[in-house]
Amino acid sequence: MSALRVVVVDDEQLAREELCYQLEQLDGIEIVAQASNGIEAIGAVERHEPDLVFLDIQMPGLGGFEVARRLLEQEDEAPALVFVTAFDQHAIEAFEVNAVDYLLKPVEPGRLEQALQRARRRVEAERQGPSTAPTNDQLEQIVKMMAGRQTRRDQVAIRVGERFVLVQADEIIYASLADESINIVTGQVAGKSNYRTLDELQARLDPDVFWRVHRSHLVNINKIKEIVPWFSRNYILRMKDAKGSEIPVSRAQTKRLREYLKL
Repeated sequence: MSALRVVVVDDEQLAREELCYQLEQLDGIEIVAQASNGIEAIGAVERHEPDLVFLDIQMPGLGGFEVARRLLEQEDEAPALVFVTAFDQHAIEAFEVNAVDYLLKPVEPGRLEQALQRARRRVEAERQGPSTAPTNDQLEQIVKMMAGRQTRRDQVAIRVGERFVLVQADEIIYASLADESINIVTGQVAGKSNYRTLDELQARLDPDVFWRVHRSHLVNINKIKEIVPWFSRNYILRMKDAKGSEIPVSRAQTKRLREYLKL
């Protein structure tokens, strides 16, 4: 039986090292990478193609649920996921499905072995072929549900001059990266965000409403006024702010936009 290739993700170094130590005491485990945040986690999975990812839920920026959602979107065959959390069992009982498992902190050795057994069964089934492997459908539904519950923000702070203005998330028209700052525009105010990256901001907003149409632009699809055809069958979005700001759509996102709006 081949070793399970594992990535461990946790923003707390001590917790990450402790879990790695426990895993190293077990047979049939190869830790191929560690990550301290969500962005590093996605990169590690892309580089190492692990069988299993131990994924902390509560991390700054991209939380564990958001990382899981992105992996499911990007990967044809997403790795098995074991969530690690300090939440009590009642809060995460929805994870009792074949495709996913969870561990409560501090991680108990016996519970860790049980999670590994479940993960190994899934990985071995996938290696035998797609017809015998559990599907990701149920996992994806749970991830989306829990991501919304844990990471979305009803209000977002915008720095305008020397003060912060709180706006409802659905009032945001778009956010753009410019000069290493995140600029947020609503119908009433415009200012800067304290989020360091668009990834961090996007992780706190409803993914069904806020689309990353370009690497430098995040838009509220409910605040698009016009869609203007551009060269090479791409589009420019004219937004509903006072200036009628124009946001380019990347080639990768053009297909999604066409399908969603039936263009």
